[in-house]
Amino acid sequence: MVALLRQGLEEEGYVVTTASEGRTGLDVAMNGDFEIIILDIMLPVINGYEIARRLRQEGCRTPILMLTARDSVPDIVEGLDRGADDYLTKPFSFEVLLARLRALIRRGPVSRPVVMQVADLVLNPATREASRGGKAIALTRTEYSLLEFLMRHPGQVISRTTLIEAVWGFEREIETNTLDAFISLLRAKVDSGHRAKLIHTVRGVGYMLRDDKDS
Repeated sequence: MVALLRQGLEEEGYVVTTASEGRTGLDVAMNGDFEIIILDIMLPVINGYEIARRLRQEGCRTPILMLTARDSVPDIVEGLDRGADDYLTKPFSFEVLLARLRALIRRGPVSRPVVMQVADLVLNPATREASRGGKAIALTRTEYSLLEFLMRHPGQVISRTTLIEAVWGFEREIETNTLDAFISLLRAKVDSGHRAKLIHTVRGVGYMLRDDKDS
């Protein structure tokens, strides 16, 4: 597949650099000057998800097209969340691939995502990493989703219903005590050991994230 892609792209006038395993691919992508990166997920040593995450974490803004046989919805969501700009599944039409490449190249380097911050709590949506006071916070997927939603609405009271729908969706029936349990876990990671508490309970309504140094 790599040989066929390289031949086809070179015939279209592209200058192509290839790597057959993840560690080499990451090194080439980090140190080269490219208009676009075509990335497979199922690479040996380091997979495509991790390559995309590390590239974005290190500030690489080159557009990434994931080209893979992994075609389930969770796979696609994971690829896009890790930093890919487009996702094309195998089997594919070479003409469609060329069209996707042209569209991404026209778009140019992706804009640097806005890093969210409330007090000394920082959340980077591109890398899905959180820290407080410069110390990294390890979050589960659900904890991250809760924190991201709260940080997108600082100082606002968010009802339990709104939080449940935002994190779990409309289709799943989630009890409010499940939400409360996850908030407790999140609060332990975000506020534990800090004098200023950021996650607040609004009795009878829901929760809010605010900078409250006197709490």
